[in-house]
Amino acid sequence: MNEIDEIIVTGGRPLHGSVRIQGSKNAALPVMAAALLSTGTSVLRGCPRISDVYLMEKILKYLGAETWWEGQDLYLDCSHADGTMIPECYSGKMRSSVILMGAMLGRSKKAQTGYPGGCVIGKRPVDLHIQVLRRLGAAVVENGGMIRASCGKLRGAEMFFQKRSVGATEQGILAAVLAEGKTVLNGCACEPEIYWLCHYLTGMGAKIRIRENGCICIEGVEKLEAGDGCIPPDRIVAGTYLMAAAATRGEIILENPPLEEMAGILDVYRKMGGQCRRVGGKLIVNGKNTGFPLELLETEVYPGFPTDLQSPAMAVLATIPGVSRIREKIFEDRYKTASWLCKMGAQIQIRDGVAVIYGGQPLTGCTVEAEELRGGAALVIAALAAQGITRIRGCCFIERGYEHICEDLTALGGLLIKDRGTL
Repeated sequence: MNEIDEIIVTGGRPLHGSVRIQGSKNAALPVMAAALLSTGTSVLRGCPRISDVYLMEKILKYLGAETWWEGQDLYLDCSHADGTMIPECYSGKMRSSVILMGAMLGRSKKAQTGYPGGCVIGKRPVDLHIQVLRRLGAAVVENGGMIRASCGKLRGAEMFFQKRSVGATEQGILAAVLAEGKTVLNGCACEPEIYWLCHYLTGMGAKIRIRENGCICIEGVEKLEAGDGCIPPDRIVAGTYLMAAAATRGEIILENPPLEEMAGILDVYRKMGGQCRRVGGKLIVNGKNTGFPLELLETEVYPGFPTDLQSPAMAVLATIPGVSRIREKIFEDRYKTASWLCKMGAQIQIRDGVAVIYGGQPLTGCTVEAEELRGGAALVIAALAAQGITRIRGCCFIERGYEHICEDLTALGGLLIKDRGTL
């Protein structure tokens, strides 16, 4: 018998109500790697219970850490986490596993991992990670599907990133905090999660200064203490629910969105005709007047419109009469969801790297399949706006980044059921 793994959505209902935003996936994962740099028990408060976090937890256990949960708080005791090898069965499932190399080198002077996996959304080479480690004095060899690195002592250096890479920036930070001397990272990614990692490491005793224009200066220290901090709300999850309200022409309240990090997202939402206002720490969202196509939406590095919300925005634009265009500038293969939206009735063409959306065609429920995390979220949004029942298979991808997407959207009036059974 074949196992099924799907979300069943009955669409056609505007969303209403309020929802609290979970902790950030992209903030939690690098901080979990940072815990490996201490020999105490670090705490991540408000940590999202998502499959990527569970997988990183498994990797840390494999390396010798003890972990446990108390409600939403994750405890990581890395007193004996002296392992230096991540097997391919773990690394091949998650892109973020590669940033553990810098932490393992800083702690144990050795690191070995299979090539990182995760969502297939375009070229995501490890070259920048390897360059960072070599620049800090590590010997790195690629052989037999494995990356092996070793060092006597990592030494500070100055380096320039040819492109802004979140993962490579995190790698450089994690490797440099215990290195000997001063490290200067130029051309760093400026995503909020980078600043949060620096904040958490500073609380552990790291010496980090963030300058303007993407420059991070790190003075290596002998040791780090255990960390303790609250994971910030997830701006991509907040943006996903914002897009869901727009697609269904609903009215919702986001209880605790990271508004300071959402300017690029809210700008696009308003251009579509959506309205919102801040009341204290809440965002009151009114998507009733969503109805303006976008001449051209381009994904950008922060603080621009994030690539992680490109597919959800495409789902919204499919409901808006008129012609909209999207240019994906971060990951070239992030248009896979378009074919599934077309199966639901959308009219989308990909021309010279630009998605052209002929919006306003009625969407109808059918069986579709999530092929990656944010594309899966886009299919949920489209299903909420569609007439009839949509079955979204491959919801394991969605669970990589959304803690309670069915429960959250059900609380907002959506009709969603998660089905795990057999055919």
